[in-house]
Amino acid sequence: MKKAFTQLHIAVFLAGFTAILGKLIGLNEGLLVWYRLLLTVLALVVILFIRKQLVRLSMQDMLQVFGVGGIIAFHWVTFYGSVKYANVSVAVVCLAASGFFTAFLEPIIFKRRIKPVEIILGLLAIIGIYIIFDFHPQYKLGIIFGIFAALGSSLFPIFNKKLINRFTPSILTLYEMIGGLIVLSILIPVYLYFFPATYFLPTLADWWWLIVLALLCTVLCFDLQLNALKKISPFTSNLAYNLEPVYGIILGFIFFKENKALHTQFYLGVALIIIAVALQTALVISSHRKKKA
Repeated sequence: MKKAFTQLHIAVFLAGFTAILGKLIGLNEGLLVWYRLLLTVLALVVILFIRKQLVRLSMQDMLQVFGVGGIIAFHWVTFYGSVKYANVSVAVVCLAASGFFTAFLEPIIFKRRIKPVEIILGLLAIIGIYIIFDFHPQYKLGIIFGIFAALGSSLFPIFNKKLINRFTPSILTLYEMIGGLIVLSILIPVYLYFFPATYFLPTLADWWWLIVLALLCTVLCFDLQLNALKKISPFTSNLAYNLEPVYGIILGFIFFKENKALHTQFYLGVALIIIAVALQTALVISSHRKKKA
């Protein structure tokens, strides 16, 4: 069990580290995600081929999974756009808005009643983001990207819930990455028209960080989480991932000294978001205990 917890928290740390890599890689965010998807697909194909776990999906299933892959690509592009047009700390804080979107979208998609308490907690996180937005106008574009990244972050697990029981996680991830790569390949010329790139081929340093991003922060992160889930419940895993923004902020402070560029209002906004996340976590724990009783 101790090993499983260690694997889980390494996976959460690697997820938080992706924002740092987004800052270190000089590529335009659209191209960055395109190369990340390409390298991840190649790595997964090799791994699954060696393990003899490669399977073919039907055309109907493939289109459904590809659609979710498109959402992942959208989330990654907007997230790295937030990192580049604001900074790491602002980008990871904006992801807290995903709770607000989930509170509305999940009941609509699964046709269940909207819970007022989830809306209130989501609004608390939105107020925290607004405070940051109001006092840091230089991050306006980055925060807008961050809000869209939160929307993508909320949609991805909702639609994945419908697929996870039908396919193995490794196959699902592979086809989602392929779908994201195809969707982004089609849309990237339009994206680059509105958000031009200064260069198109990764530099030597970019290649190094892209390999780290694809192999460590995508493939290894995914593998560690799956291994941890053999001993730890999805419930515990989801709670652990609440630490991802915390890791991201701390790493942003360490690597880029972002604390020197942030005002007191940033911390006030973060405090409101942490309160919202803490209350949501407490509600989930309480609900989980009642179901076990």
